[in-house]
Amino acid sequence: MAIRTGPLPIVPVAPSSAPTPQHKENDPAVVALGGGHGLSASLSALRLLTSDLTAVVTVADDGGSSGRLRQELGVLPPGDLRMALSALCDDTDWGRTWRDVMQHRFQPDVSRAGTLNGHAMGNLLIVTLWELLGDPVAGLQWAGALLGARGRVLPMASVPLTIEGEVPTTFPSGETGLDTVTGQASLAVAGSVENVRLIPDDAPACVDALNAIELSDWVILGPGSWYTSVLPHLLLPELREALCRTPARRCLTMNLSVHTKETSGMSAADHLKVISRYAPEFGVDVVLADPRAIEDYAEFERAAAMIGAEVVLGKVGASDGRPVHDPLRLAAAYHDIFGDS
Repeated sequence: MAIRTGPLPIVPVAPSSAPTPQHKENDPAVVALGGGHGLSASLSALRLLTSDLTAVVTVADDGGSSGRLRQELGVLPPGDLRMALSALCDDTDWGRTWRDVMQHRFQPDVSRAGTLNGHAMGNLLIVTLWELLGDPVAGLQWAGALLGARGRVLPMASVPLTIEGEVPTTFPSGETGLDTVTGQASLAVAGSVENVRLIPDDAPACVDALNAIELSDWVILGPGSWYTSVLPHLLLPELREALCRTPARRCLTMNLSVHTKETSGMSAADHLKVISRYAPEFGVDVVLADPRAIEDYAEFERAAAMIGAEVVLGKVGASDGRPVHDPLRLAAAYHDIFGDS
């Protein structure tokens, strides 16, 4: 019997043959939008309530492993997509093991230089699938099947995006003004942010994401970094139009802390005013907030009314007081909101 030596031939698989999640008949169709740890928090809660769950993820990351892969290979930044997949992994030894594989990061060794230093294994796996299949959506679908993901993960756009904004600064001349900061990694730590925009400003949205939003029962936006994870979904024209046009009900989930570098000096009400200012045509049905994050409830309620929203308060943070959403508490709050619809 002849034995093949050398690498095996790789046969691309048609996207339509990728495994698809199985939905229960009575589960609400939910689309969650965001990026990073904020989206992971909402997905960890929503996966307890429905099997018909779609994550739509920002693709503007330009830092760390994602930034390097994006620059070197011209691909979508995979990091936030990887985190969303990991949040949806099956709660079995199989799912948890593959989640840990996806999240594993090669640690730099100061004694030697290495091209893998700092890369997350899941980022490399996702990019590999993209290269083999030639389709980002199909690649994410196959990665989700490997994890037994309870839902699917989609990029918000079909091309990498760059986020840009302006921050107050004092120039060497002593004059004050606005300085342009480009890139999500830089903007997230730049301080008070103004005039946020996406480049290209007319990038095509992911068609599957648009379809999911149109067919959903609920759209969940947030929590997450307000300017670099939440707002970008409303800056992309096709996606903003879909979010405004969908017959689904819309829930905006607030952060547990307003004291971040990119929202320095802003109140919870100011966060809502940002949504109204950048997307005045976008309406919200419910704003979910933890009372510990609201300093002035009357002001917050007035700001919510500006976007047409009812305020729902719930203790959704970790019991130890950390500004981290507790999946069970957040799931209970979403359950009550869905039940009241």
